Amino acid sequence: MKKYDYLLVGGGLFSAVFAHRAVKSGKKCLVAEKRGQLGGNLYCDSIEGINVHRYGPHIFHTSDSRVWKFVNNVTEFNRYTNCPLACYKGEIYNMPFNMNTFNKMWGVRTPAEAKAIIDRQRAAVTGEPANLEEQAISLVGEDIYKKLIKGYTEKQWGRSCKELPSFIIKRLPVRYVYDNNYFNDRYQGIPVGGYNVMISRLFEGCDIMLDTDYNADRENLSGMAEKTLYTGTIDSLFDYCFGKLEYRSLKFETEVLDTENYQGVAVVNYTEREIPYTRIIEHKHFESAKSEKTVITREYPVSWEEGMEPYYPVNDGKNNRLFEKYRELASEKENMLFGGRLAEYRYYDMDKVVASALALADSEFGASDE
Repeated sequence: MKKYDYLLVGGGLFSAVFAHRAVKSGKKCLVAEKRGQLGGNLYCDSIEGINVHRYGPHIFHTSDSRVWKFVNNVTEFNRYTNCPLACYKGEIYNMPFNMNTFNKMWGVRTPAEAKAIIDRQRAAVTGEPANLEEQAISLVGEDIYKKLIKGYTEKQWGRSCKELPSFIIKRLPVRYVYDNNYFNDRYQGIPVGGYNVMISRLFEGCDIMLDTDYNADRENLSGMAEKTLYTGTIDSLFDYCFGKLEYRSLKFETEVLDTENYQGVAVVNYTEREIPYTRIIEHKHFESAKSEKTVITREYPVSWEEGMEPYYPVNDGKNNRLFEKYRELASEKENMLFGGRLAEYRYYDMDKVVASALALADSEFGASDE
């Protein structure tokens, strides 16, 4: 009889949700986390009384009522609404693209005027868009593409928009209403007290091993449990036998400023190519924190190398084919489960992570109305 029912490799959101359901079902879980703290990229530092999103801003949003009910059963959420701004050479534009954006861009006041300009500029692309540049112009026209998309996207991905696949922005929101709410989802917010509160509650009842690299001691760690849930990078699990999957990474520079309010909003995107960072985050606005000082973070996209944090999978044809080879190997693993953005090599919004983890828990423990 093994000591644990489940070994959970990784202490991020997917593992946390699964762990919560497992413990509720009477299962004993051990968590092996490579970092020195739980929470994955949701982890927050407390600086000057402000919850600082160490690995970039995270705003929870969903239209899935089951997911929203689940997370609210764990912790209370505030009413934060994401209304980021874009800065291009000192000009401020509202995001996502809506009538406030179009009014600032062209001076138009009505949806018909804005639509006429965009339709005229979209005509520059004929046929099926062959790359991201053509896809963007076909959606929002040349002016918005050049000022608010091109530089930001090229910084984010480290290559020309002409070299990027069109699917990256196929769902680019364009609204002919005066509405700066970035998300269309029914629910959104930030956990009251920050994400650390939510994560610690989800892992209640589990044994935790921090600073533990599963891939350095797989046999011993997996031997402690009946089943293993793996949420790490799938290529590292197989010692990169087919080659390494590609990612984009990020670098963060965080600074405490002796001012109460630096930019008046949580997120400002910097869309010109010449500015090396993509955005500045002012963390206190996520939770309306009261402090005489403020904390800002500049976010820089960087090329990923082994040993760096893998943030965004590069889901082009070459990498997707490579991932399929690893997924086939994974399917042959007995008593091993897989989940999350790294194991599945895909970008996940947080609500989709929760939904996927709940679905896996349903298959393991039976459906729950929690």
